[in-house]
Amino acid sequence: MNPSIRSSRSDEVDRLVDIWRRAVDATHHFLTTEDRVSIEADVRAFFPAAEFVIACDTHDEPMGFMLMDGAHLEALFIDPDHHGEGVGKALLQSAIDQHKVITTDVNEQNTQALGFYERMGFQTVGRSDLDGQARSYPLLHLRR
Repeated sequence: MNPSIRSSRSDEVDRLVDIWRRAVDATHHFLTTEDRVSIEADVRAFFPAAEFVIACDTHDEPMGFMLMDGAHLEALFIDPDHHGEGVGKALLQSAIDQHKVITTDVNEQNTQALGFYERMGFQTVGRSDLDGQARSYPLLHLRR
């Protein structure tokens, strides 16, 4: 699949939260229920003000999204119905085309995501015992 890549629109927030939720439920089995609920509340509060890069199907429906802060990839989430179809690769390639060096962080327990980033040329350059909200989910710091 060769998705189209575009900027997000304000009317897509609910769909992006749904993609986030479904992707997290499919890949973040290590989260406690309490943390999962708390993180979703943060996501719902943050998403309306954020500008995402979206990968869309032929009907212009979002299949996944990423959030960049300069050359740092803050988020990359793909609808589980589209895992393995090249959606994440297409999004990440659009960032690679714009930045010589890209950094990101990945939960150490999310081995599926870590494998994806390694296949895309990222290397681990550091580790933190806590995530960005001081929760006990170690992060690996990656660089490409």
